[in-house]
Amino acid sequence: MAQRIVAGHDPGPDRLRAVVLGVDARRPCDVVNGFAFEAALRRGALLHAVHAWELPAPDGPPLPFALPEEDRGAWEDQEVQLLADALRPWREKYPQVRVYEDVRLQSPQAALVHASDSAGLLVLGRGGTALGPTLRAVLTRTRCPVTVVPH
Repeated sequence: MAQRIVAGHDPGPDRLRAVVLGVDARRPCDVVNGFAFEAALRRGALLHAVHAWELPAPDGPPLPFALPEEDRGAWEDQEVQLLADALRPWREKYPQVRVYEDVRLQSPQAALVHASDSAGLLVLGRGGTALGPTLRAVLTRTRCPVTVVPH
């Protein structure tokens, strides 16, 4: 699990009231990101941006051995860069908001529920009119207020 704290801030006790943002770094959504940054600004809170990813499925039969660490590390580095790129315009627009970038090798459901355990607010996006499996799972398991932003 890679974690990077922007502007040298330790997430520490501020996470108790952090705004957690679920980010799909491959398809970032300006409406959702903007809502979360604005919420963090208004609250004077840390923005904890969570991007979950999973290892690509192997082409062909399963490997008889574990994935080499350097391969997993290269994929993780790519995910960290995707999240940084997705948040860059928002960090520039809201320089006063502290951002904790959190890239997790987990399912989105598990990563968001875990991150929400000590959050003051969880911000998620919803495309279309139906609740997807991630949103449905998070809504039934999280322990903090949730804002669902349609896009």
